[in-house]
Amino acid sequence: MGNLLYIIAVILVLGWLIGMVGFHLGGLIHILLVIAIIAILLRVIQGRAPF
Repeated sequence: MGNLLYIIAVILVLGWLIGMVGFHLGGLIHILLVIAIIAILLRVIQGRAPF
């Protein structure tokens, strides 16, 4: 259980850091999300598992 809490804490800190950087860089996060969605759609269209 302690290991799970450690992982959650790391994820929250990383999310906070990404939010701070994303706030300063503007639309970079949105561009990365669009690229990720396109990559997943291409894998699904090609017939491979998306993850």
